[in-house]
Amino acid sequence: MADRRVVVTGIGVLSAIGNGRDGFLAGLREGRSGAGPVTAFDTTGFGYGQTCEVADFADDELSEYGRATRMGAAAAGMAVRDAGLTPGMLCGVTGLVAVGTTEGDARDVDDLAATEVAKGLADLDPLPARRARFSRMPTAIADELGLADVELITLPDVCAAGTYAIGYGLDAIRSGDVDYALCGGADAICHRTFAAFYRMGALSRDVCRPFDRDRTGVVFGEGAAMLVLESLDSALARNAVIHAELLDYNLNCDAFHPTRPVKESVAECMRGALANSAVAPGEIDLIMAHGTGTPTNDPMESAAFAEVFAGGEIPPVSALKSMIGHTMGAASVHSCIAAMLAVEHGFLPPTINHRTLDPDCPVDCVPNEARAGEPRTVLVNALGFGGANAAVVLRRYQGVSQ
Repeated sequence: MADRRVVVTGIGVLSAIGNGRDGFLAGLREGRSGAGPVTAFDTTGFGYGQTCEVADFADDELSEYGRATRMGAAAAGMAVRDAGLTPGMLCGVTGLVAVGTTEGDARDVDDLAATEVAKGLADLDPLPARRARFSRMPTAIADELGLADVELITLPDVCAAGTYAIGYGLDAIRSGDVDYALCGGADAICHRTFAAFYRMGALSRDVCRPFDRDRTGVVFGEGAAMLVLESLDSALARNAVIHAELLDYNLNCDAFHPTRPVKESVAECMRGALANSAVAPGEIDLIMAHGTGTPTNDPMESAAFAEVFAGGEIPPVSALKSMIGHTMGAASVHSCIAAMLAVEHGFLPPTINHRTLDPDCPVDCVPNEARAGEPRTVLVNALGFGGANAAVVLRRYQGVSQ
């Protein structure tokens, strides 16, 4: 069933610039910044650092699940409702829940470590210890939505994890293994990762400025982004609204350096996604970049774009992390959703906080303000620690004879 077409019929999103499809769309159009002072933990001892936190999502310390998992479940519920589905409609059919994450519920690990240091092992609370397991993320979604006969998988492929989840779901539907897939990612702000990036010198001293000459690093974000995937035949049979068609994806791993991607490998991954999708470089109207705003990533990614689009013009490039921060395992799915909303509503999402063009990053990053446009086909790029590269191509759905 390699030619079975796969479409997105449901979108669920929690982010620092807006929740739900409409809230996120409004934040994108406005070019809103989600950056602000850290409230998730005590920042005493850190000289600088902001985060992009999800403000309108209440913590529940007594919940069976941690913050990241609960955000993933909330986004999955939004996606199912957006798709016009109910849990009852999903009974009797085979499904998949695939969640990508970098840290899972690491905030609970932070709390356990703090308790051990202050009071010793005897006072550790078993509840956060249970919540800290990555594998509970898809289980929580299935439990919250009352899903049965579903495959559950967690993909901890760091910053590219969301694309891995999307690819897994796309393959499962194409092969006929499942009738629908809930795919995406979720991560929450945690102390240990913030501290690690601070020690590496990778955190921005103010805001995230992708492709800007004066960029100083990444800003951490949090949130969740989930999609409902199904075959085109299934979507048409139930007269569903189709947000976009997923054409194909590609993965590779250069395994060269823990944190420094290799330009040639990144370019090869994007070329593979285009080839798998039967899309020529000249057909791409928009690139959603990984765009971390670090001194190393942005020139490397710009050079990779130049290789992929050699002999032609590099399409406009949008870096969503300038608005919502780096949402880790959810980052590439947030970018996919931004791309889908762009093709549905006719605009190019901006890269905010841009002040000075960097000659080492010669791309049109749609600086500071959203731009009117009619993007049809979008390439979404994602890069993970350890050289895990991922790219996906999606397109506006225009009918069976497309």
